Amino acid sequence: MMIYLDYAATTPLHAKALQDMQDCWRDRFGNPSSIHFEGQMAEAALQEGRAGLAGMIHAGESEIVFNSGGSESDNLAVRGVAWARCQSNKKHLLISPVEHPAVMQTARQLVKLHGFELEFLPVDGYGQVNPDDVAKALRPDTALVSVIYASNEIGTINPIAEIGAVCRGAGVPFHSDAVQAAAHLKLDVTVEQVDLLSIGAHKFYGPRGVGALYVRKGTPILPMQTGGSQEHGLRAGTENVAGIVGMVEALRLTLDGLEERNLRLVQLRDRLIAGVLGSCRARLTGHPQQRLPNHASFVFEGVDGNFLVALLDQAGFACSSGSACKVGNPQPSEVLLALGLTARWALGSLRVTLGRETNEAQIDAFLSVLPALVERAVVER
Repeated sequence: MMIYLDYAATTPLHAKALQDMQDCWRDRFGNPSSIHFEGQMAEAALQEGRAGLAGMIHAGESEIVFNSGGSESDNLAVRGVAWARCQSNKKHLLISPVEHPAVMQTARQLVKLHGFELEFLPVDGYGQVNPDDVAKALRPDTALVSVIYASNEIGTINPIAEIGAVCRGAGVPFHSDAVQAAAHLKLDVTVEQVDLLSIGAHKFYGPRGVGALYVRKGTPILPMQTGGSQEHGLRAGTENVAGIVGMVEALRLTLDGLEERNLRLVQLRDRLIAGVLGSCRARLTGHPQQRLPNHASFVFEGVDGNFLVALLDQAGFACSSGSACKVGNPQPSEVLLALGLTARWALGSLRVTLGRETNEAQIDAFLSVLPALVERAVVER
C-alpha cells in the first residue's frame, strides 16, 4: 500500500466535509442567484458558508470572495489590485522571489503586457523576508506588496504581521498567499494586517476547485472575471455552493484540535529531518524552526530530484520534488536558487510533507529506503 507523504500538494477529503457536500447537492441544488425557493435555499447555504469562513479568519462577511482556489485567488489579488492602482500611476510591484507561481507569473505578465515594474525583495538563506527590507523597498508608486505566508516549497513561515504593519503604515495594499498556512496556522486578518489573503480548500482536507480571497473593505481592486454580479462584483459566475460548504466545514475541522495535531506533526517532522540528515549527504531547505509543522524539504548534491521521486514512488512512497505546480520542469527551482544554492544542489530537491494519517512506522519505513534510492538517483559525482 502506498504511503502518502505529499500533503502539501493535496489532502484527502474529510469524510464530514464530503457528507455536507452530498447533503447540499441533494437538498440545496438551486442557483443561489435565483429568486425562487430552491434558489433561496442555495443562497442561504452560500451565506452560511460566507459567515462561517469570515468568522474563522476574523473578517467581515462582505470581505470574502469565493472562487476556484488558491491560484485564482492569487491572480485576482495581484492583477486586480495592480489594475486598480495603475489608474493612479502606481505600477511598482514588490514581491518575494520565493512566491508561488500563481503570484510570480501574474506579476511577470503585468510587466510584459502592461508596463509594470517588478522588484524582488531580498530573502535570507532560509527564504525569509525581513520587514525592514520591505520598508526600504517601498516607493510612492508601489502598487502592491505580496509575500507568501508559508512557502509551499521549503516550508518557511514569514513574519506576515510585521510586514503587514509596514505596508499599512505606508498605505500600500499587502497580499499574502496563505494557501499552505491555512492548514496549520490560525489565520487572523486583523492581527496579520493583510489587505488580501488567499486560501485553497484542498490543502486542508477540503474539496479541490474551491477557495477564497479575503479583500479588506476599501482595498482598490478590479475584477478579472466579468459577466455577473456574484461575489460583490469581483468574481462573475454561479458559485460552487456545495464546494464552499465542504471548504468551510473542512477548515472548521482543521482548527478543531489544531495545536495538539501540530505538536504531533512537529515530532514526526523532526524525526524525519534527523533521519535524512543523519543517513544522507543532504541539506535541509527552509528555516529549521520557523517552518510549517508538517513540512520537511531537502536538497541532495548531484541528484536528479524527479528521478528520486519516481524511485520513491516505485518503492511505495508518494513525495514530490519542490512544488507540485512544477512537476516535470528540468530547470532548477527559482525558490532554491533564491536561497543561494547552486544548480548542482537545487536540481536534487525533495519535499516530504505529513498529514493526519502519518505515523512513526511510515516515517521509519521511508528512512529505511531513502539512502539507497538517493544513491541510485545520483547523476554526477
